[in-house]
Amino acid sequence: MTDDVMATPIAGRSLWGDAWARLKANRAAMFSLYYLIAMAVICVVGPYFVPHQYTTIYADYVRTAPSLSSYPKPDMIETALAEAVKRMRVDVKEWHQEGERVFVTVASSKAVDERNARYLDRSDTFDDAKVEGKSADGREMTMSASVKQQYFFFGTDNTGRDMLSRTLMAGRISLAIGLLAGFVAVTIGVVYGATAGFVGGKTDEVMMRIVDVLYSLPFIFFVIMLVVFFGRNFVLMFLAVGAVLWLDMARIVRGQALSIRRQEYVQAAEALGVRTRGILMRHVIPNLLGPVVIYMTLLVPQVIILESFLSFLGLGVQEPMTSWGVLISVGAKNIGTANWLLLFPAFFLVSTLFALNFVGDGLRDALDPKDR
Repeated sequence: MTDDVMATPIAGRSLWGDAWARLKANRAAMFSLYYLIAMAVICVVGPYFVPHQYTTIYADYVRTAPSLSSYPKPDMIETALAEAVKRMRVDVKEWHQEGERVFVTVASSKAVDERNARYLDRSDTFDDAKVEGKSADGREMTMSASVKQQYFFFGTDNTGRDMLSRTLMAGRISLAIGLLAGFVAVTIGVVYGATAGFVGGKTDEVMMRIVDVLYSLPFIFFVIMLVVFFGRNFVLMFLAVGAVLWLDMARIVRGQALSIRRQEYVQAAEALGVRTRGILMRHVIPNLLGPVVIYMTLLVPQVIILESFLSFLGLGVQEPMTSWGVLISVGAKNIGTANWLLLFPAFFLVSTLFALNFVGDGLRDALDPKDR
């Protein structure tokens, strides 16, 4: 029995398995990770299930406050009815509501055209307009229309578009922008910085002088030039932005690589004849994941802010598309009269950034070799 127990091999745990076990023990990081996954799913799938399209304009519901109950409110029906009748160029003699339908009697000095009922259908408040009857001389006509029930849980913006659908669509754009540009910047920065720091010598000098030259260029001007060069294409534009943001990552990784190259396990690998590429991929880069992950969580808000600035200049996200940065910019201008325009996109953005920071801290702790 003792021999069988001693012969049983002990299952080891890889670097990634150990890191995942340590990450699962961090409740804040795991909650934030699940929150980010849920936020991504809601932003990607949500626009298909909300009651309104993010591009649809409701002229009768401009800057409508958020509400869990349906619109129109009782006081809004009379206003919408007056606007519709005004376009008919007739006068309202009497109106009343019976259940879900509104009945209105209009009068004019001339015969009233029955086609005027179409003005009720064109309204965002009414639907299924019908002519109920006319007077003998044709100068009075009674029409009816059903009241359309609309739900605006996040309210509407300055042009009457649903804020719920626009916030979800903006989240889809902002998350894609942050992850895409961040991934490009981290990939270039890690490979470039690790190579410069590990190889050293003249190669390191030349590579870092290139970084210094790029640092000397006006950042915003360089980004604008790339955006103009690549055009208004969403993917190409933020690939260009990511290709500029890698400079800080390269310097951080280079400093870490200079420290790692002096470690005993790297020297042992060199003595065994392992190639430089193998040492970079198996020893250097895996031990850089802590700082890289932390910097990645800082890149996402930086890219979102940069996108908002480019959109303000007319070079970023264009209408009818939107992003959290654009919505916050618009909401800040209306905070005194329509604070929900700022509240909802700001909550989504801030909560997402907090979650990214918690996940970044958890990954740093899980991947830090000094804490194992």
